[in-house]
Amino acid sequence: MSHDEIEQSEKPEPSSDGRPETPDLVPTTSNAEKSGSIVPAVDVNDAGLSRQDTEAIYNRFTPAKKRLVTAVVACGGIASTVSSLLLLAAIPEIAADLNTTGTTINVSNAIYVLFMETTQPCIISACTFFAFNVGTALSPNLAAFFVFRMFSAFTGTAYLVLGSSCIGDIYKPTERGTALAFFLNGTLIGQSFGPFIGGVMVNFHSWRSLFWFQSALAGLTAILAVAFLPETSHRLRSDELKGLSTKAKVAQVWDWANPFRVLALLLIPKLFVAGVAASALVWNMQALLTPIRYVINPRFNLTSPLESGLFFLAPGCGFFFGTYAGGRWADRTVKHWINIRGRRVPEDRLRSSFVAMGAVIPICIIVYGWSIEKAVGGIPLPVICMFIQGFAQVIAFPSINTYCLDVFKGRSAEVIAGNYFFRYAIAAVGTASCLPAIQSIGVGWFSTITALFVFFAAVAVYCVVIIAAKEDAKVNEAV
Repeated sequence: MSHDEIEQSEKPEPSSDGRPETPDLVPTTSNAEKSGSIVPAVDVNDAGLSRQDTEAIYNRFTPAKKRLVTAVVACGGIASTVSSLLLLAAIPEIAADLNTTGTTINVSNAIYVLFMETTQPCIISACTFFAFNVGTALSPNLAAFFVFRMFSAFTGTAYLVLGSSCIGDIYKPTERGTALAFFLNGTLIGQSFGPFIGGVMVNFHSWRSLFWFQSALAGLTAILAVAFLPETSHRLRSDELKGLSTKAKVAQVWDWANPFRVLALLLIPKLFVAGVAASALVWNMQALLTPIRYVINPRFNLTSPLESGLFFLAPGCGFFFGTYAGGRWADRTVKHWINIRGRRVPEDRLRSSFVAMGAVIPICIIVYGWSIEKAVGGIPLPVICMFIQGFAQVIAFPSINTYCLDVFKGRSAEVIAGNYFFRYAIAAVGTASCLPAIQSIGVGWFSTITALFVFFAAVAVYCVVIIAAKEDAKVNEAV
């Protein structure tokens, strides 16, 4: 049976309180999971759907409408992630104005990154994100700056989770990688061009103008969401509450909202490995971009935020051009292995990340770090390394994110949410620790540690793929 086909099942009898006895996780016999591993149950409302019904789900929207949805959520991703690094080129100015140090401002950025995992509705998120960015722009002291930054992150990052889920709802598995790459392009370009924009603005205006700019982006995102973002879910949660008693409704809502339900998914080994892999990539990006003002400026005797901001364009251009290759490469890899096996195994998508994570990124980060440390290669060498790293990041990211959508179809949003929580918790550590670490051991050795982290994450991903392939072969032989 194809992975996209949903097996027939009987609707479970309700319990005495009227709540359906639907387990969160049950053994399944689909493709690579036929060995009896534990995966999310198929929703009872999906039971009995034929392949034609499943195809109809993905054909609800025209290709043009799908592209519009992708553009809207990508815009939301830009608005959210640009804030995490918009102030990097302005850290010394913010620190001076608030009578603190650059390391302390980086800690505020780490707090922002740490809270990047909420799943509030997109429109509410964009509106509250706008309000808290206005608060940040008006912050009278360091304490207010920290608080408003934290709440900006908590309310402004729904698009990172819901954007991926929307794409998973409207695109077939063999098309998701390409669409998700364009969505990720928005989030990654926001993080790279944000510091450049910040450098330009701070060169001519106060650092507070950064957050007025951020507020404008949030307002635009809210308008686009209201005007163009349709309901993409295959089912509405409210429909699942119909016919339940009040007690059962409260219990069901708590079950959906329980944060431990999301975090518990990370106890599943292959999801934990996916989280580690994504964390390694985000750590690498944060460790590369965060200290540029403090590392590049002394190395090349740069004096203004604008000059150092130009260096952020190198990885940003890599992200941009990588978008056109990364998603297509992930989808092509899936189709290639479908032709070999005659069926789709979700882990085969991860194969498209091997070269980027196992070789390209580690080599580039080591060359970048030691070229700065030893003052060799001039400006071109670190710029080239930053560009190639940006390109390789977008080759690897779509395979990991799309794998999270594919592997547990019934709970893809929760898998993505858990993955984002894990990756940004690690990224927060990287953001807060990179400057002290570089000052202590040097940029060369810190880059080496980062390269090893990415390499061993790639090894773990390789092990997941090989184990899944062996399980699938055993199941196929048994059938």
